[in-house]
Amino acid sequence: MEPTTAILIGAGDRGARAYAPYALEHPNELKIKAVAEPNDERRDKIRLAHQLSRENCFSSWSEIFSMGKVADIAIITTMDQQHFEPTMQALALGYHVLLEKPMSPDPIECIEMERAAKQYNRQLTICHVLRYTEFWSTIKRVVSEGQIGKIASIQLNENVEVMHMAHSFVRGNWNNKEKSSPMILQKSCHDMDIIRYIIDEKCERISSYGSLMHFRKENAPKNAPERCLDGCPAEFACPFHAGRYYLGEGRNWAKKFTEDHSREGIIQALQETSYGRCVYQSDNNVVDHQVVNMEFTSGATATFSMCGFTREQTRMVQIMGTKGEIRGNMEDNSISIFDFLTKHETVIKFDHPMSGHGGGDDSIVRTFLRDIDHYEDNTSLSSAETSLRSHLMAFAAEESRLNRGESIELDDYYNRLTYV
Repeated sequence: MEPTTAILIGAGDRGARAYAPYALEHPNELKIKAVAEPNDERRDKIRLAHQLSRENCFSSWSEIFSMGKVADIAIITTMDQQHFEPTMQALALGYHVLLEKPMSPDPIECIEMERAAKQYNRQLTICHVLRYTEFWSTIKRVVSEGQIGKIASIQLNENVEVMHMAHSFVRGNWNNKEKSSPMILQKSCHDMDIIRYIIDEKCERISSYGSLMHFRKENAPKNAPERCLDGCPAEFACPFHAGRYYLGEGRNWAKKFTEDHSREGIIQALQETSYGRCVYQSDNNVVDHQVVNMEFTSGATATFSMCGFTREQTRMVQIMGTKGEIRGNMEDNSISIFDFLTKHETVIKFDHPMSGHGGGDDSIVRTFLRDIDHYEDNTSLSSAETSLRSHLMAFAAEESRLNRGESIELDDYYNRLTYV
């Protein structure tokens, strides 16, 4: 049986390191046939790794589509604001699409993408990889089997981790919501999605608070230069000093902004890119902490808290049911199930995942390849239709935050978008 063929649009961190490697590890299942990536070095790495001809390597997605349909699927992992157009064109050409989250920073574009997938009868799967992990799929099974009764409330904390916050959302690609998307959408649409997945009901209303509290110019150390390597007097007092971090414990993070991983290469990148800027003097405007409150059809509630000021990068969940409770920590990769009647506690410790996001990165590609064989009869676990609902929760949460926590009715919000 011949492997499924794919074009890769975007060879950054998610495209090159999360999804494309599946073709190298499982060549009988997936083969990359062409790539579109504006960065010469990244594009060339994909060419060499996947043994592509130069004729099948392009600097833009418009060029790759000029060939017409040359593969079965399109894996689209461009930046957030470049998701809509290549996805729409891929669907029109007949590709099934695996699309990195979020669908788009524009809710109307999200709605149009979901409609296009139906119009062209193509599978459009959004990379809500948490659904595909053993951690969350086990929680879903336990809830569905009624082991903790009916859900009354969920509390989910996303601990971003302080240096991840500084790297990705202060200095990095997702630091400015006008250039990428709001934090609740870019980082935490995963969380809106997994809460809805576990409760399995429509979210009726939502409210949110949050702000950019710390990473602001007025909090910069006295006499701090715009770039850390330009002689910052707070070098040994500031945890965010770029030189000390990226040349030390954060050296692996430096691989995300330079292809030259030598000390000299990292220093040059810190002098030339945004990753060498003072965290208090960057052009960031996304929140560094946010809370969201949700109410669902049955009356069940959920609270979500995203915070950049944590020691570890993990998600911690507490699901409170009428017969029992589930607690879990993704960093520990374990969950605890407690029965109110018997007082028995069952602890499940999962194996160490072999791919990112708790094993979800590999699992979503594997599942997507199987789904497209039955796409006419099957709705994928994270189809555009399913994902649209959790995206709208994120969009509504951001609108609430900007309006001082005003409660947003989700049906009213959707109707406003569709009747514009």
